[in-house]
Amino acid sequence: MRPILVTGGTGTLGRAVVRRLLARGCPVRVLSRQAHTPGEHGWAVGDLVTGRGLEAALSGAGTVVHCATTNGKRDVAATRRLVEAAGGAGVSHLLYVSIVGVDRVPLGYYRTKAECERLVAESGLGWTVLRATQFHDLLLRLLEGLSKAPVLVVPRGVAFQTVDVRDVAERLAQLAEGAPAGRAADFGGPEVRAVEALAVEFLRARGQRRPVLRAPVPGRAVKALRAGGNLVPGCAAGRITFGEFLAERRPS
Repeated sequence: MRPILVTGGTGTLGRAVVRRLLARGCPVRVLSRQAHTPGEHGWAVGDLVTGRGLEAALSGAGTVVHCATTNGKRDVAATRRLVEAAGGAGVSHLLYVSIVGVDRVPLGYYRTKAECERLVAESGLGWTVLRATQFHDLLLRLLEGLSKAPVLVVPRGVAFQTVDVRDVAERLAQLAEGAPAGRAADFGGPEVRAVEALAVEFLRARGQRRPVLRAPVPGRAVKALRAGGNLVPGCAAGRITFGEFLAERRPS
């Protein structure tokens, strides 16, 4: 089997993807801007934005799992550079992880992800795009920030279907071993829950006491969230709930 190159392999999702691929017996190479000592998998030093080291990193790779992400135009430039280099290296399958709602929720980061999706789909390579709902980790960081105030204020009428990165990683590993699938079925978390209920569960898990206030928040992005643009209730493929995720991280 030709090696699978994972970009963003040191990030929250990327680390989980690498673990799942190794568990399935796949040869793995991780792209990093810094040199690392070889271990269970190989390393390749390269930079997606400048293109430095990409030719060597892609040499012999059959599949690329593109988990690396940043903000703004750098993300698009990095994906464009990867697409070009993968084409030149004879990569047969480019797998990109995106977000549910990139075509429905008008956020700058989402527009960037949608543009990256387009680059992958028009690359001329065999390709797969998997859209997942928001990660538990993201909601946790948001609630940690909001809970520093005396009152935890959340947008009224908004729900989330958060998903665990381990569940998404397992699905990505399955797709990486298979043939290019184009737009794969969206991957949602196991529950759709109002954000205020998630906030209460977070506070309870942390042993904190805060009033939770639902407030009307203006703006097109929040309007799209109220309309469920970030949800895929018919694709609730994840297994690990937000409550189970919090229990694993309960302070000792």
